[in-house]
Amino acid sequence: MNILVTGGAGFIGSNLVRYLLNDSSSELGNEISRVVTLDKLTYAGNRSSLRDLDGDSRHVFVVGDICDTVQTARLLREHQIDAVMHLAAESHVDRSIDSPEDFIQTNFVGTYRLLETFRHYLIEKGHLPLSGKSLRNGAKYVFLHVSTDEVYGSLGSGDPAFSEISSYWPNNPYSASKAGGDHLARAYHHTYGMPVITTNCSNNYGPYQFPEKLLPLMIRKTLLGEPLPVYGDGGQLRDWLYVKDHCRGLTMAMIGGLFGETYMMGGRCEMRNIEVVQAIIKTVKELAPERGAKTNEALITHVADRPGHDRRYAVNPHRIERDLGWRPRENFASGLRHTVQWYLDNEEWLRNIEDRSYRGERLGIISLDGQR
Repeated sequence: MNILVTGGAGFIGSNLVRYLLNDSSSELGNEISRVVTLDKLTYAGNRSSLRDLDGDSRHVFVVGDICDTVQTARLLREHQIDAVMHLAAESHVDRSIDSPEDFIQTNFVGTYRLLETFRHYLIEKGHLPLSGKSLRNGAKYVFLHVSTDEVYGSLGSGDPAFSEISSYWPNNPYSASKAGGDHLARAYHHTYGMPVITTNCSNNYGPYQFPEKLLPLMIRKTLLGEPLPVYGDGGQLRDWLYVKDHCRGLTMAMIGGLFGETYMMGGRCEMRNIEVVQAIIKTVKELAPERGAKTNEALITHVADRPGHDRRYAVNPHRIERDLGWRPRENFASGLRHTVQWYLDNEEWLRNIEDRSYRGERLGIISLDGQR
């Protein structure tokens, strides 16, 4: 297989590319010939997150934009792509509140252009309309659209977890733009017969996550002995999924998922934000007692909540567990230990983000403020 991963220099994307090339033998055997990473290298795209793959002849890294249909069409043809795993997205809710346009452009318009380019590619290949219901039973091509649980809105404390038939109810520009992409993906399957599969996941955590997100931010501040800002009362409930478990699920959905279906992936691990921060303090002290000695729960600082902050997300992964045999292998405690240890071992990666050197590392890329 030749696979195109969009957004492959981001958090989940870089973990997925690495998983496909190094860890996917149980799902794919030796079927991968090439993984092409396409990433625009916006602020959250980090070329160094894939630096360990530079010597791997199976990996090709391309700087580009999913909105550029000419470039995408060329990549599909040049590398004879069999599968698109579409992860490219603007994903930070706070940024979407401050500047919605980038989210609409990437998450909605970009998804449309990628779907449309892949559709024409399949027409050229003579593979529309579809043959087969999945890669496992006769089809050759697949488009995996990766989304989020946030498109379904907020749950009450006693509500059942989101499922594949839950109503869409996005509450911020980020989730609305992702919902639009989900609807386009579904429409392209039902209208054009495209081999589309959609996945919706709960909150991911793990290595290579941009430090504006909750876990890496709190890990870093705990190591530095700095105040730990928590929105509102910290009672927001999230279902947490270790990123490598998610990558395994994405690979299983790509290979065995039925076209036109949606698969929910969650860790069955709901925790309040304040509990997550408390667990981080405890884990840092266990793994690096000399670094976490200055930090205690007294440093938790409650700050004004953000507008439209959803109270609870949770997903029911029953369908993918039943149909594809996927289950998380990490619980939150074990996944958090792996995560904290990775950040302890890779502080240079974090420092390069803090001093912005990652924006031009070894690539000569000029950042938006003109600094290399």
